[in-house]
Amino acid sequence: MIIRDATERDWPQVYPFFRDIVAAGETYAYPDGLSEEEAAALWMEKPPSSTVVAVDGDRVLGSAKMGPNRPGRGSHIATGSFMVNPSAAGRGVGRALGLYLIEWARREGYHGIQFNAVVATNERAMHLWRSLGFRLVGTVPGAFEHATQGRVGLNILYRDV
Repeated sequence: MIIRDATERDWPQVYPFFRDIVAAGETYAYPDGLSEEEAAALWMEKPPSSTVVAVDGDRVLGSAKMGPNRPGRGSHIATGSFMVNPSAAGRGVGRALGLYLIEWARREGYHGIQFNAVVATNERAMHLWRSLGFRLVGTVPGAFEHATQGRVGLNILYRDV
């Protein structure tokens, strides 16, 4: 597996799993029914942010986007979002992308990484982020409309870089 900068040519492979993950309504608060172009505008970041893909040959296994959490006086803290193609689940793609983010943030001079909205019921993500040194800062109760569980919390996670 190689992690590299995403290009426009990668988007046709990213969009189907982006669309399906968003439609499942379990982990992302993006609006339902985004067109391919609308989704690309939300996922394919421009500098100083970055979007990467994890690939095995020509196959995109997952993608992550990263950049400053807030502009101006909050721009010393990074943030990121991650999606793994469900067909590549369990292969360490999420962990590799998370480690990439940590190194990217260090290299780019960020002082920490904050995740603003990890769905509290997403146990797999919570386990991964804790194993990579993130700690739970707080939970916004009922902030996410889960497709099957109703309103659940959104966790805020942080780690120093």
